[in-house]
Amino acid sequence: MEKRLIIAIDGPAASGKSTTARLLARRLGYVYLDTGAMYRACALQLLRDGISLEDLPAIEAMLKDLDIRVEISGEENRILLGTEDVSQAIRANEISQLASSVSALPAVRHRMVELQREMASAGGFILDGRDIGTYVFPNADLKIFLTAAPEIRAHRRWLELKNKGVEKDLDAILAEIKERDHNDSSRSLAPLAVAEDAIVLDNSQLTIDQQVESLHGLVLQTLEAK
Repeated sequence: MEKRLIIAIDGPAASGKSTTARLLARRLGYVYLDTGAMYRACALQLLRDGISLEDLPAIEAMLKDLDIRVEISGEENRILLGTEDVSQAIRANEISQLASSVSALPAVRHRMVELQREMASAGGFILDGRDIGTYVFPNADLKIFLTAAPEIRAHRRWLELKNKGVEKDLDAILAEIKERDHNDSSRSLAPLAVAEDAIVLDNSQLTIDQQVESLHGLVLQTLEAK
């Protein structure tokens, strides 16, 4: 029986991690686990409860009662808070910005990592995020770090928003991308970093299909070496 890998895909905001991970999982018959969506759900709950990021006791109390679940249905993840499907609500821009700060809180990170390890420990999973290969699964079978120039990533996000009917200034998006890069890289717990044994892929000049093909080749090489 072929070994089923744990594949970690890390990288900065708008580097194409989620799209690539989802397509690669489909091609391999693996499960894609959107870890960023779990932090977004936490951010949404904090916002709804009116809890400040400085109110650590309130955050810890919220986490104890937080009913967050990831339902894996075919190729998609559904994120639920209690019985409510918040898969679309967590994609709001203000939630994206807040999620970066929320994910830096040790109490939040410890709880989410605990859940992620429980879900994916048996293998056959692809996880993407900021610290999958360095912190969540340091022993992942294959670690990939996707990156691209900030200007390229900002333009991709601008196009994504435009296709959804959302008009936003490109310079403002670039400023947000750079701010998020700084926040993700400078946080004290599990900052965004390239794992020592990760393969770095700069996809600035690659199409989605090209990078999926590149990653698929790396998976096959890893399986052959097992």
